[in-house]
Amino acid sequence: MGKKAFLHTHPYEPFLFPEASKLIVGTLPPPRFTTGELRKEDVDFCYGSCNGMLWPILDRIFDLNLKFENTAEAIAQREHFLKKQKIGVCDIVHSAEREKIDASDLGMQNVVLRDLVRYLQKYPNIDTLLFTGGNSKNGPEYFFRRQLKEHGLELEIVSDEVPRIHQFELPLKSNDMSVRAQSRTIKTVSLTAPSGAANRAVGSLQLYKDLKRKNPKFNTFDFRVMQYREFF
Repeated sequence: MGKKAFLHTHPYEPFLFPEASKLIVGTLPPPRFTTGELRKEDVDFCYGSCNGMLWPILDRIFDLNLKFENTAEAIAQREHFLKKQKIGVCDIVHSAEREKIDASDLGMQNVVLRDLVRYLQKYPNIDTLLFTGGNSKNGPEYFFRRQLKEHGLELEIVSDEVPRIHQFELPLKSNDMSVRAQSRTIKTVSLTAPSGAANRAVGSLQLYKDLKRKNPKFNTFDFRVMQYREFF
């Protein structure tokens, strides 16, 4: 008999509030966030891994002076920023099984998704989804496309340049007679993943190569800062 798979369950509830207009959508934080074996430079919050780049990128863009440590103050700083900027976080994966205990999206099996469409209907101010990764297998956009299909919906391409931009029409719940419009348009942006694993993909982009040629000090982190700034 083989060894039992590790059940990787998302440790955080979605960070949502009525004023949110943008939603960051990823998959799962590293397994140590589920088991509670955090490192001292980790923050016990969404995207809090000391190896992740999302918060360092936002720190640079907004000059936040964030703390990168396992403290209540570091969590409070991030919650305050998200509320002020009207940004929610709702990763699409609720749980997955893993043979190998690591953070790879491809290693996820028997994936259980959160019903993102229902959350979008519940929070009518959200008009933009920011995927922390593209449409590769088991990425957030990949799962969202699958979920939309179940609702008879699909993404339409707006821009095929990286970061790829799509949109879709979300039907409003028909039981509210006071609603005039029958649907709302939601935009999706597939950002370059804020993880080291995506560095090779960044390095192969023509735009990155051109910028690197102009400025040899320009790196993959700078590229993400430039890309994210436009959408945050």
